[in-house]
Amino acid sequence: MKQKRKNRKKLGESLTAYGFLLPNLIGLTVFVFVPMVYAFYVSLHEWNLLSPKVFIGFDNYVELASDIEWWKSVGKTFIFTFIYVPLLFGLSLFFAAIVNSLGRKSENLTRTLFLLPFAITSVISAAIWMFLYDPRNGVFNQILKLLGFEKQEFLGSTDQALVSIIVVIIWINLGYNMMIFLSSIKEIPNDYYEAARIDGAMGIKAFRHITFPLLKETSIFILVVTTIGSFQVFDQIMVMTKGGPASSTEVGVLYIYTQAFDMFKMGYASALSVILFLIIFILSLTQLKLYTKKG
Repeated sequence: MKQKRKNRKKLGESLTAYGFLLPNLIGLTVFVFVPMVYAFYVSLHEWNLLSPKVFIGFDNYVELASDIEWWKSVGKTFIFTFIYVPLLFGLSLFFAAIVNSLGRKSENLTRTLFLLPFAITSVISAAIWMFLYDPRNGVFNQILKLLGFEKQEFLGSTDQALVSIIVVIIWINLGYNMMIFLSSIKEIPNDYYEAARIDGAMGIKAFRHITFPLLKETSIFILVVTTIGSFQVFDQIMVMTKGGPASSTEVGVLYIYTQAFDMFKMGYASALSVILFLIIFILSLTQLKLYTKKG
């Protein structure tokens, strides 16, 4: 009887757990897994959204293999990632440590200020920064003029446009990532720091030997998520430069968008999406394995 009660209890707990998970599983299936399968299906066809789909097998994949513009856009995405991810990670961790050292009132105010950009929609944020970057009357160029420097093109320069956009996206996401690090820092038992003070390890030493190692899981999460996000960047670039000047900011997702909705090559765009997904998937798995081995 006792065994039967235990089994019933376990069954009830399992059903309750699956009941809570069911809405998320349905959402993932409808909005993630089904579109992924359908995208692969479409990638095997030639389709312009108006005429019926024509099955062409893997011809789209053969075509993208020799598409120089596509691989250039992937290269720009990697450049974006290699600049954006380390900067966002480092700044988020740095400011989390600074905010954690503040008093309660100052900390609450600072946290709010950091989170404000994240609360603003991406299109509005892009519009604000376009005004700041304006080559004629923008705030930044006015400041540079007062300091005696030459005006800069920012979004109008092939050398500065991508970096200028990276600054905007870091500004937007810094507060959110900082809050994640800050929450993890606050979970570290104070006993570790008291023991470190006794041994004479304070400040940077305490951060290096206690705080940072104990943030390993959070660090892995931030790095993987921001890397995935960097390969999906679209909104700000679409609003601010539309891939220009001279395709200097045309990243992978923007190229896919152009092929789908400007060229009406939905089959080809779907094939590009599949390849981009595979790149992100392999990169994420590689990161997880590397960071896990380091631990």
